[in-house]
Parts: sequence; C-alpha cells; structure tokens
Amino acid sequence: MAAPTTLSTTFTTPSDRELVAVRVFDAPKSRLWDMHTRCEHMQQWMLGPEGMSMPVCEMDFRPAGKWHYVWQSPDGSMMEMNGVFKEILPGEKIVQTENWGGDFPETLNTTVLNEANGRTTITTTVLYPSKKDRAEALATGMKEGWSESYDRLDDYLRRTR
Repeated sequence: MAAPTTLSTTFTTPSDRELVAVRVFDAPKSRLWDMHTRCEHMQQWMLGPEGMSMPVCEMDFRPAGKWHYVWQSPDGSMMEMNGVFKEILPGEKIVQTENWGGDFPETLNTTVLNEANGRTTITTTVLYPSKKDRAEALATGMKEGWSESYDRLDDYLRRTR
C-alpha cells in the first residue's frame, strides 16, 4: 500500500454511546459518494488491515434495502457484516444499521459528506446500544482498520482520477 498522506482519520467519543470518525479527502463529494455506494469501488478500499480482501459486496442501495459484505483474511478466515439502509439523501447522507453477527449488537451509522474548496469531509457517527458495547467494538481494532481503509481510499482516489 502507498504511504498515507498527511490527512488522517480522527476519532472522538462525544457521548457514552457514540463513536465519530472524521476524514478529509482531496476530492469532490461526488467522487466520495461513488466510493461509498458502488461495490466495485468499495472492494478496492474498504478492506481494513493489510492483506484483507472483500470477496462479497452486495447492496440494494435504497431506503429499506439490505447490504451484506464479507471480508477474507490472508489465512482464509471470513468476517461478515450486514444491515439495512434507513435513509439516503443522495450525495449527502447515508443512514444504515450495521450488524457484525455473533454477540455484537446492531448499531446505527450515519455518514455525512460535506464539500468545501474541492475537499470533502466525511463524518460517520456510529451509535451503539451502550457504552459497554462501544468499548467492546473498539477493542477489536476497528479504529486501526478503519484508518487503514481510509488511507487506502485516499490512495485509490489519487490513482483513479
């Protein structure tokens, strides 16, 4: 993977149940929207730690539509997530549920895109059922995987201009 840019993903916990991730990209909002709503792009960057792949990316991108992603690690193990799109404001906002399966609870994720001067800020708020649930999710290394995915997205945006 290419070296990350000077832009980085920041994470905050503004309440006991929320995790907010913010990243600025040197690209217009329309490109970032496509990167988050088309599987052929997501399979190139939404991969988490180095060496992961996404062999399954399925989405019915509409309110009440379902999505399902499967990642594969280099050792062959698989990780799945699924959910339902609750609200879509084209080019602006996506609200969806997310379920990791097993004992992990469902979350409500809201992703908002804002553009200024040709740069796009993506803000994603993940709402957990409890502070304990958020702590357990954070203990999985999700912030690191999320940051690596966004670094990969930054590189993918530069390569596909």
